[in-house]
Amino acid sequence: MKAGDMVLATNRLTIRVLHPHEWEQQHEYEVQNKDHLAPWEPLRAPDYFTPAQCQARIAQRFADYQAGCQLPLVAFEHQSGQLVAQACFSQIVRGPFQACYLGYSIDHRYQGQGLMYEMLSPCIEYIFGELTLNRIMANYLPDNQRSARLLARLGFAQEGLAKRYLKINGHWRDHVLMAKLSPYQQ
Repeated sequence: MKAGDMVLATNRLTIRVLHPHEWEQQHEYEVQNKDHLAPWEPLRAPDYFTPAQCQARIAQRFADYQAGCQLPLVAFEHQSGQLVAQACFSQIVRGPFQACYLGYSIDHRYQGQGLMYEMLSPCIEYIFGELTLNRIMANYLPDNQRSARLLARLGFAQEGLAKRYLKINGHWRDHVLMAKLSPYQQ
């Protein structure tokens, strides 16, 4: 993957990789959604939300993108220009596995408008069509019904339940394991 070569557009969104010099938009998103996302994420160190840490995260994500290890995407709403959602296709593995993990979040002010589905649909097509991966895995907390509905709508199938899978918000939590297979691979 090359820097700057990936831009997707939908009716309401422009989806692309955030460049390191654009870290302030990511920082604003993280700070504004700190409380909203806390129940679904690991505990964050006190300095996680500082500008310096955000800059370092964006620079690392961009380097990983250039190395082909992940595809960290953000979605900007056309009307406002606001960063409204993000998705990361991480741990991209080639060879016989040809798979990755999907994580995502949406700004609390934009929930319930179908934007996450609108963002992820073309991104998944890009992963299968352009990157030719065979499998995308996504996991969610059993009580996260929004994620359950979203992943089902996107065509993900449940593959299992992992006990104490991730330490979320300070506690080991079970996760429902989901996957979507490429329609292009056999």
